[in-house]
Amino acid sequence: MALQTPVRAGTATPSFYRAYAQQTAQRGGPNVTDDYERWYTDATPSNRMVLSLRCGIHTEIGWALDRLHRLCTNDQFTLKAIPGLTEALFEWPEWYVTEGHLESETCSFFTPSTVAEKKRRHAVESLFILRNSVVNEPNIHELANHPRTQPLLFRALTNLDVDAETNSEFLLNTIELLQAISQGVVLPPPSVDGKDPLSGLLHIVEHSCNRSLIIATLTLLGQLFSNSSNLPRLHAESPALSASMRYLPLFVDKPLVEASLNYLYAHLSHPPMVKAFFHHCMMPGALRVLVSLLLSEQVEETVSRDISIPARTIPAVTTVTPDHDLTQEELDRLLPMPEPQRCYEWAVLTREIRMRTMFLAKPEGEMTQVDFWNLYKDAFTPHVERFPVLVASDVIKNVNVVFPQAQAMVLPGPPQRFVVRGVDRRKEAQDSPRFRCHWDKSQCSVPAFGSAGELYDHLLQHIDALEVTELTCLWSTCSVPLSKARLRSHVLTHMPSAQLPAKHASQDETVTLSSTDGETYPIVNPTRREPPPLRNAAITFRQPVADPPSTSLTALLIIRILFRTSFVATDLAPRADGERFGFPGVVVEDEGDNITNEEYAYEAEGERRGRRAFVGVRRMMEDVRIKDETLMGWILEMIHAAYDGLPQS
Repeated sequence: MALQTPVRAGTATPSFYRAYAQQTAQRGGPNVTDDYERWYTDATPSNRMVLSLRCGIHTEIGWALDRLHRLCTNDQFTLKAIPGLTEALFEWPEWYVTEGHLESETCSFFTPSTVAEKKRRHAVESLFILRNSVVNEPNIHELANHPRTQPLLFRALTNLDVDAETNSEFLLNTIELLQAISQGVVLPPPSVDGKDPLSGLLHIVEHSCNRSLIIATLTLLGQLFSNSSNLPRLHAESPALSASMRYLPLFVDKPLVEASLNYLYAHLSHPPMVKAFFHHCMMPGALRVLVSLLLSEQVEETVSRDISIPARTIPAVTTVTPDHDLTQEELDRLLPMPEPQRCYEWAVLTREIRMRTMFLAKPEGEMTQVDFWNLYKDAFTPHVERFPVLVASDVIKNVNVVFPQAQAMVLPGPPQRFVVRGVDRRKEAQDSPRFRCHWDKSQCSVPAFGSAGELYDHLLQHIDALEVTELTCLWSTCSVPLSKARLRSHVLTHMPSAQLPAKHASQDETVTLSSTDGETYPIVNPTRREPPPLRNAAITFRQPVADPPSTSLTALLIIRILFRTSFVATDLAPRADGERFGFPGVVVEDEGDNITNEEYAYEAEGERRGRRAFVGVRRMMEDVRIKDETLMGWILEMIHAAYDGLPQS
């Protein structure tokens, strides 16, 4: 009889086996290949894995544990689905915490026997399977209610040497399994011989160098003390409190920081613990580290907002250009023309002659109809005897013929204004008045010069023409009395510089004016001008772009607890044996818990220490920014309270 060739899932069958494989696939009967898991997960008491775990043969036990490693991470895997599986998995860990650990701990300097090492591995792997199975909710309830779970875990924490390297993996699985069922776990009191599972946990966080064990233990302690039934076992000087504050500054190790924060929050959530915490020597430093954690984890962006208003600017240097008037040549050319052709040509003389237009199209330009008519009348009325002129209405109508975009209109008043919008006077090209002569009180009619040297030579001619020896300076508004000899050097003070003064790179060529209508430049009285708006008024600030992570939220809750406990009314009320409002001997019974003056003074001193700590970090808290408005309101409240200062003593 030919043997069947097993084919592993996910592998291709060689070509010379394909015909045989297809032939055998048609046969009936169970599939008993090693990777086919259904036949050894059947819910029967004779399940092969359960029998293998209890057979005592190490190879069979190893095979069963290897199969369970594959199954326990499946979310469909439940312990109670296979009868007897949970009890079988408890056997090896219970053996180890009872007697098996003794052999491993005594062989710390020598290699343990092969059999002892196999048994230890069976115990570690069995507990590892139980630990992995709690990812499925039904398995949590199964183990939490099983009578062997808590005794096993507590014996592991009390019997095992937590400092032994060989027990690290077993203890880690123990602690993580205890985390899963911690909701209903109540810590037992210390036994007669002094064994206490809580002592083992505190010893780990205080002395262990194993990072994984420290994280798991701090997380477990935070969960255990969140249960009010375990509060009697919580102490103000717990080693876990010092350890959590010691590991808190390691911001780069997020899991360790998160475990420290969770324990610190659970510890300080109870009023007696937070009151005692104010007397801890590490309290101010812990508060500073918590605020530093908020600053290190906030994500911000730089935002710039423009708050400037529209400003009116004009050129800093203006050149006055007079309106163009008809030259004699242009007038002689226009006079013989018949109307209305002469009016058209007067408005736009000729398009062949460059820059020879009386008016030009300008969308924002505006002229009154009276000015338009007066210009026409002044030009041609003196010659009306030889060349007749148009009436005013015809002249205004001709504007639309020459400039189709222009429009004669009446603007409502009062008073009404008759204007022509869309045209403006053409300006004459003119040299810069920078080197213009202002002698004789600015009455000199000589055109502007091209340089400062030419202007100075011209001024010397004015001075030489003077006949008196004692005179005053005649430059513009200057009236300094000088001799003729000194006047030659004095006029140099009025001379403009040959080169314009250098400007800073940030300066431009315009001047900003206020929004007041009608303000002109140069300003008549510059000392009374309204301050102009800023050209570039932008504010730059930083704002958060995302909500803080969970570690920052936990840190903020801890800071909030410390703040609420510190900033409360601490004025010592009169005692029953003291004076009451100035009347000695008046005794009022206190309905609440009786508290002595010593206890009250102790709490008041702690609150003063807490307020001092908040005053010390108020500058740091000013840089904290949180996107959520409610949480940011907490920060602002704490900052304002810290700025009120310490109470007077």
